[in-house]
Amino acid sequence: MGRASVVDSVIERLEDLIFSRLEPGEALPSEGQLAEALGVSRLSVREATRTLEARGLLDISKGRRPRVAAPNGSLVGDFFQIAVRRDPRALLDLLEVRRALEVHIAALAARRATSSEIADMEMSINAMRAADHQFEAFHTADVRFHENLAAASGNRMLVFLIEAFAEPLRESRQRSFAGHTARGGRVDDVIEQHQAILDAVKARNPKAAAQAMREHLQQTEQDLRALLQRAGERAGASEA
Repeated sequence: MGRASVVDSVIERLEDLIFSRLEPGEALPSEGQLAEALGVSRLSVREATRTLEARGLLDISKGRRPRVAAPNGSLVGDFFQIAVRRDPRALLDLLEVRRALEVHIAALAARRATSSEIADMEMSINAMRAADHQFEAFHTADVRFHENLAAASGNRMLVFLIEAFAEPLRESRQRSFAGHTARGGRVDDVIEQHQAILDAVKARNPKAAAQAMREHLQQTEQDLRALLQRAGERAGASEA
């Protein structure tokens, strides 16, 4: 095999080791042990581990064996963050992603939430109320509510995705809230939408929880569209 094929083969074998036998924080065998076990050169092992480091699967520190990295959604989040900054209308695409995930998350949370997870969501809503027009604190509490809701779904992959979207979702919420207030909406309106979701979760009513989330995201879409329309009108006026 050519060198590239050898390295690709090593990468595949190491991926299998990482995903099937090792936990985050555990070290790989030494470079020499891996080279001997896989029948390749140490250089091929080194190139493979560097590739896996670049992909976020390994942590490599000087003088230490590579270790399995903790799951990290930063690459996913970065993609959406860049897309939104390049074209604000991508916020509507992100909202469709949210709808696909969070309506289902709400239904799962209504079935599975523990008392402590419900308490976490209540704390997030209380923090939204206590923010009192301190909008950075308000949006932070909003993000935390949705992360708590995802945790209550009991599905670690859904939690990972919602946490990966944290920064682009924060920007989405900031902009949708700006559209909400521009349309004459109030902070209390947003809090009430979150409270409706939590009430359905506490009532163990998956259909009601899903519907409350769906309505919340429909309102968010209207707010985003209002903001984008105003931005388009201002851009048109400046060009005229």
